[in-house]
Amino acid sequence: MSGAEKIVENVIKTLDDHKGVDIVKIDLRKIENCFCSFFVICHGTSNSHVASLADYVHDSVREELKETPIHKEGEDQAQWIVLDYGDVVVHIFQKEQRDYYQLEDFWVDAKITRLEENLTINYGRKQ
Repeated sequence: MSGAEKIVENVIKTLDDHKGVDIVKIDLRKIENCFCSFFVICHGTSNSHVASLADYVHDSVREELKETPIHKEGEDQAQWIVLDYGDVVVHIFQKEQRDYYQLEDFWVDAKITRLEENLTINYGRKQ
């Protein structure tokens, strides 16, 4: 398992353990010239829940995998927090922002896995 896959696994488990809503993994490895390998997306139920989810992910990845984000954004407002681990970018939204930006719709050629439905959706290219 690659380092990116270990981070994704840890992030998804952490978000699930702390009640992240509608957790989605987007595998971007087959997308040419993509800047990362994975997106993990979810939303929280309030500003404090979004902030807490980001803190839990940050702490878990640091403690278990000795990795810290290259960049963090959005912590002040806690409407959309981004944790950038290089090959893995984690997006934790408020529901309204997630519905508005619809990041999942930008990656139609990627393999999208929705955790809560335990369903893998393949759009575009054959995987």
